Amino acid sequence: MTAPRIVVLAGGVGGAKFVRGVRALCRERWPDGPAGTAASITVVVNTGDDLWLAGLRVTPDLDSVMYALAGVNDDVRGWGRAGETERVSAELTAYGVGWPWFTLGDLDLGTHIARSAMLRDGLPLSAVTERLTARWPLGVRLLPMTDAEVETHVVVDEDGEERELHFEEWWVRTRAALTAKRFVQHGVAQATPAPGVVEATGAADVILLAPSNPVVSIGTILGIPGIREALRSARAPVVGVSPVIGGAVVRGMADACLTAIGVATDAAAIALHYGARGSGGLLDGWLVDEVDTDATGALNGAGVRSLVTPLWMTDDGASAIIVAGALGIATAIAREKGPETVP
Repeated sequence: MTAPRIVVLAGGVGGAKFVRGVRALCRERWPDGPAGTAASITVVVNTGDDLWLAGLRVTPDLDSVMYALAGVNDDVRGWGRAGETERVSAELTAYGVGWPWFTLGDLDLGTHIARSAMLRDGLPLSAVTERLTARWPLGVRLLPMTDAEVETHVVVDEDGEERELHFEEWWVRTRAALTAKRFVQHGVAQATPAPGVVEATGAADVILLAPSNPVVSIGTILGIPGIREALRSARAPVVGVSPVIGGAVVRGMADACLTAIGVATDAAAIALHYGARGSGGLLDGWLVDEVDTDATGALNGAGVRSLVTPLWMTDDGASAIIVAGALGIATAIAREKGPETVP
């Protein structure tokens, strides 16, 4: 395989770990590029978790991926910057501004201030993201799914009454303890893909769905008009990685999200939710963990080629092995389709 053009759809901490694995594998196999890899890696990141808070535009998933690739993320907490202090958040709380349970570190606030200033100067989010990421040699191009403000809200059942919360409030403050009845992406119908998103998927050799939340991360990206269609029509194989191992989510409360849309917390069920591309869905291939070997029968029967491999992303090396499996499936699928599709 020559140095490929890889597109990844990702969100959150799991997506960040996976993207680090993509970069690690590419640096090992194709190390001759100026950014440490000759492969082209474009990551389309969920921005449905974004919000305005204390006058600042906060983009949790974009920042998680950026910090992880830059090597400045807090591995202990799993989010934010390493070596943080929280003096500014304490002052905001004292003034009654913002959400006291949504603590932002001082270094992290610097990012939000810079982003908000650029947005108020008239730059779209994609251009702002390009400027912010230029600070570090990431070896990866980060793109927001859209320049529009699309925010995910959760309709919950609280004391017998429906109430709508921003996703971050449901996720962080309530820890998904309130039953989610449905998810609402405000602004999604009017949104368009950010510049470069559709072009990258059209030119890609491989498209990977990271093991991110299928409902509010990958699902939100696919909800932007034009992105799902771009994946369906892409010449590149589309291969996903299960975010569920042995019937349990790897991180977070994605099971609460899956329950709300009627999908079982199961490796095969999530793949079938995405659907086989040959039947109008998205997937050509799907990776499951060794404990989910029984899922391969249903997947193969539905037209989704499956691969069984350890899926615990304990470090960049383990993540790179997962990515290698995904690229292996993609190459095999491309060869079957014809030599013009082989990366």
